[in-house]
Amino acid sequence: DGHAIVDHNTYCFMGDGCMMEGISHEAASLAGTLGLGKLVAFYDDNGISIDGEVEGWFTDDTVERFRAYGWHVIPNVDGHSAQEVKLAIENARKNTDQPTLICCKTIIGFGSPNKQGKEESHGAALGDDEVALTREALGWKHGPFEIPDEIRNAWDAHDAGAEKEAAWQQRFDAYRAEFPELADEFLRRMRGELPADFDQRADAFIAECQQAKEKVASRKASQNTLDAFGPGLPELTGGSADLGGSNNTVWKGCKSISADDASGNYIHYGVREFGMTAAMNGICLHGGLRPYGGTFLTFMEYARNAVRMAALMHQPNILVYTHDSIGLGEDGPTHQPIEQIANLRMTPNLSTWRPCDTVETAVAWKHAVKRDDGPTALIFSRQGLPCMDRDDAVLANVAKGGYTLLQTGDGQPE
Repeated sequence: DGHAIVDHNTYCFMGDGCMMEGISHEAASLAGTLGLGKLVAFYDDNGISIDGEVEGWFTDDTVERFRAYGWHVIPNVDGHSAQEVKLAIENARKNTDQPTLICCKTIIGFGSPNKQGKEESHGAALGDDEVALTREALGWKHGPFEIPDEIRNAWDAHDAGAEKEAAWQQRFDAYRAEFPELADEFLRRMRGELPADFDQRADAFIAECQQAKEKVASRKASQNTLDAFGPGLPELTGGSADLGGSNNTVWKGCKSISADDASGNYIHYGVREFGMTAAMNGICLHGGLRPYGGTFLTFMEYARNAVRMAALMHQPNILVYTHDSIGLGEDGPTHQPIEQIANLRMTPNLSTWRPCDTVETAVAWKHAVKRDDGPTALIFSRQGLPCMDRDDAVLANVAKGGYTLLQTGDGQPE
């Protein structure tokens, strides 16, 4: 429409260790497949990890590896040259069809006469004597935390940032004048606010579930909830790690996202549980969208680090885990969840729901969507589950997570 309201790049920085981690394959492979041209990654190639020179345990041809993923690769950049790095960034910004990897060759501990290029400078302080020698080698004559005015002024972005923000505000004001409803909707989503009628719509569906008393697997109840909630939540962005049909994460309003069409609301993550969960963390951090992603409960283990990061970062990631059962037929013991629920429940700041029927499933989804200070794990069954009898008072208590469903004649909970 001619209004450049959202037109930024996403930058990330990686070292040799990042390249060795398995998630680098998951994330880079998917980014190349989706043609994420706004993604720019810097590879700090210093050839050192904690145990020493990486040639003993890391000999990949990183340039060709990323080219094979479909990335635009800029090799042999001097990571200590601001001019070369700047030119590489400008080159990356011009390439809008592929993610870009900028390979920056650097020397770890640069300037330290006795420790540069060695593992000793990887994670330990240089020490007072070596700091003094490094200052001398670099010609740095200023005290600790003392920044010369010319350097501070060169890096101070207050004025330049204010100018860019004012220019953006001017563009947004023009956009708002032409498309007031879309502009308000954009601001609502970026603020992380839910539609004003969400509670009313959700509560109405919960009441319908209680009245219908349908006996279905809670994974199907989850899909039914998405069918009910989805039309009123345009920011909802789903996905699954190659198990959409099993996780029931695809609802009636889903449209797949691809390299050719990014207007959808569903990501096929492939068999990348860790990459999927980490990507959803990134989507949460960016703002404007509410991601959910599914896999089998037992495969939560593949994504464990990203689940924990969501909790640490207080990001409202929605984690859909299905097949909560030891009765998994032909899949056998590798797919049977045993200790995973305990693992999830003992994770600080992770809200874990294990609904018993359609009603609890809808309530769990409502609170997952409303939560804005941490992730939620929704655990669903493969088998059909009967819907419990509840009066209005009991129904109101479902949201508490633990509640009295039935009392015996002596008034004791049963």
